[in-house]
Amino acid sequence: MVAAIWAIVAIFVLLIFILPAALKVVAQYERGVILRLGRFIGIKEPGLRIIIPFVDRLVRVDTRVVTMDVPEQEIITRDNVTVTVNAVVYLRVINPEDAVLKVADYIRATSLISQTTLRSVLGQSEMDELLGERDKINARLQKIVDEQTDPWGVKVSSVEVKDVTLPAGMQRAMAAQAEAERDRRAKVVHAEGELQASEKLAQAAAVLATQPAAIQLRYLGTLKEIATERTNMVIFPLPLDLLSAFLGRSSSNKT
Repeated sequence: MVAAIWAIVAIFVLLIFILPAALKVVAQYERGVILRLGRFIGIKEPGLRIIIPFVDRLVRVDTRVVTMDVPEQEIITRDNVTVTVNAVVYLRVINPEDAVLKVADYIRATSLISQTTLRSVLGQSEMDELLGERDKINARLQKIVDEQTDPWGVKVSSVEVKDVTLPAGMQRAMAAQAEAERDRRAKVVHAEGELQASEKLAQAAAVLATQPAAIQLRYLGTLKEIATERTNMVIFPLPLDLLSAFLGRSSSNKT
């Protein structure tokens, strides 16, 4: 009787230690890679899973998108400008088996590849491309990094260059260049306005030249505008053409 009790106690104690090792919960965003005596035997889907204690080992792999910062890199562009650049990489595991069996730490490995690729791609680009064609550079980075991480079961969906820090001297030179460009555009716009105004004035002069009475009406309109200003005294010549009509009428009356 005592032996049976001790046997029951031993089984109970054994179950206390075995059940936690045999029952595993795999979250919805995880996949469980099962290694039996070090050999891959399958992948467990989310839910409550049972494994053989002390024989099987379950390695959880997170399949969510991971955001990884690429540390700042000092890069010399193709036109010999030294810039400091950092980036961010978006990746996720699409093949848990390869992520466990073919690489020791896929996040660290992807980070190192991203750093070397960032230096290589930006070193082949000019500074103007880095500042003005960021989308093309990001696409090139994503393609290269994704090709290298594909054997590990890792999908790199995006690589984005975040900050580009230029030397102080280069920043001053670019500011001066931008100011000169703004001045050039302002002068061009002013010149175009003068050209359009001169064309319109030439057209108006051509119309007025064919109609002398229109010139007189324009002259009288200008006098009316000047008359509204009472603060100044204005002396203006009276054109004889304006009086010709009256002079001709008076001479006809005398005859």
